[in-house]
Amino acid sequence: MSISIDQAFVKQFETEVHEAYQRLGSKLRPTVRTRTGVKGASTTFQKVGRGIAGTKARHGQVPVMTIDHTKVECFLQDFYAGDWIDKLDELKVNIDERSVIANAGAYALGRKTDELIIAALDATTKVVSGTGDLADTVGMTRAKVLSAFQQLGAADVPDDGQRFAVVGWQQWSDLLGIAEFANTQYVGDSELPWKGTQMKKWLGTTWMPHSGLPLVAGVRQCYWFHKTAIAHAVGAEVTTDISWHGDRAAFFINNMMSQGSVLVDGDGVVRIRAKE
Repeated sequence: MSISIDQAFVKQFETEVHEAYQRLGSKLRPTVRTRTGVKGASTTFQKVGRGIAGTKARHGQVPVMTIDHTKVECFLQDFYAGDWIDKLDELKVNIDERSVIANAGAYALGRKTDELIIAALDATTKVVSGTGDLADTVGMTRAKVLSAFQQLGAADVPDDGQRFAVVGWQQWSDLLGIAEFANTQYVGDSELPWKGTQMKKWLGTTWMPHSGLPLVAGVRQCYWFHKTAIAHAVGAEVTTDISWHGDRAAFFINNMMSQGSVLVDGDGVVRIRAKE
């Protein structure tokens, strides 16, 4: 047997981890603005203000918009997910222990990616509030959805197909009780839940359920946002290191990544609170 056979094992394992991370690890990474290959402990994302058009006199100077430019800094954090595989234990089990460990590590890092993005979403100050169907003491209602919809529209958040809404599973069930959300006569066949996942289009927004949203005093925090409102930075993608420890007669498999997330534009995120 080749003395470098362990390299084939390492490369195959790392491929499995990366594929699992992309397939089932993070649900929210594709919904936000992402920058990869970041060097250093942090990076900055630009926030550009609005321009205002004006008139000018004949032969006069064109008015200058003087657009505001501000920077938002995103700090990277390092995360690890490791476990042991005993050399002889692999002979005693009837499952592919390597795949189990690969998936577990990838899913753990995927959940951490979503935690970072959710923490950035949670920094918004725009909240649906009020009495009756808007109160925190009731679940997800049509009134709450329309209130958030109005807030996004009033803030001129682009309705360009890049809006996303993430809700808890209880709130997803509440939405399915709203005819405009669930009925094909309102939504259309092409916008019903996509094959293989609970995700659909409504009001020009991609809606999805998520189990990791904050639950505060029995109230689930849900978010409706535009893709450019949240930034996600990647210093190191998911990578794997496998080392042999003779004193343990086992491989230690470490999966790691360096990522961060930050709120760029608070106007582009609305929090919807729903009783659970």
